[in-house]
Amino acid sequence: MGKLDGKVCLVTGASRGIGKEIAALFAAEGGRVACVARTMREGDHPLEGSLEHTVAEIAAKGGDAWAVPADISEYEECVRVVDAVRGHYGPIDVLVNNAALTYFIPIAGYPINKWHRSIAVNLHAPFYFSQLALQDMLPRRSGSIVNISSGAAIGPGRGPYPEDTPTGRTLYGAEKAALERFTQGLASEVYKDGVSVTCVSPSQVVPTPGTVFHHLVDSMTDPRGEPPELMAKAALLLATEPIDRVAGRVTYSQEILLEFGWIASGKGTGIERKGSGYSQV
Repeated sequence: MGKLDGKVCLVTGASRGIGKEIAALFAAEGGRVACVARTMREGDHPLEGSLEHTVAEIAAKGGDAWAVPADISEYEECVRVVDAVRGHYGPIDVLVNNAALTYFIPIAGYPINKWHRSIAVNLHAPFYFSQLALQDMLPRRSGSIVNISSGAAIGPGRGPYPEDTPTGRTLYGAEKAALERFTQGLASEVYKDGVSVTCVSPSQVVPTPGTVFHHLVDSMTDPRGEPPELMAKAALLLATEPIDRVAGRVTYSQEILLEFGWIASGKGTGIERKGSGYSQV
């Protein structure tokens, strides 16, 4: 028996990185996984990874996955995705808002079009998908929404600041901090209706095509990084544990896995150092 047997799961950003790992693990646990991203085929995007590849790997292991290419920065596209998933699999049981778009540009020179597009993917889309998925979850008084945050939500604190303070991370950090506050607010709204809403960030930087591209890690095998399967396991835990044990949790991968006994030891944010303010309450 899998932890998600027969459950309909929608995972955004499933073409590569953390989203791909979550989709694969959810399918291995019996979920029927709708994989959503912009990149359908290899070569459609400069970075390695595609929905076609994700779904093929899942199918090769006997899992049930379906690719839904979409630009989730547009509300109409999010509606189309949810309607398509309902038509293919049925009502949504689990939603994972994982997709992210990052530019790392200092605020003084941030192009307005990129500002709006980043916010659309990182903050508006989780709202769109959550509202749409709740149409299925609230009447059935069950369901799980897992939002994927980032250590970027932890601000730099008060000055004075050293000369080598990194720049270009302000918008992404603000979006993730907002997502964490959104998580706890929504969790409190729908708790009485049996719907769990949670949020998790990596305890350490996860080597993915995106983090390598942005030079957050040196390579896909950087020993300083966290294996992506830990984030997948953390998302699975949050999606399947009883609501009273996890509702409103804003946590970190290794922190929550260690707390629930899914790993024997851990390190990084949430264990060796405190996380964001929202993770403390």
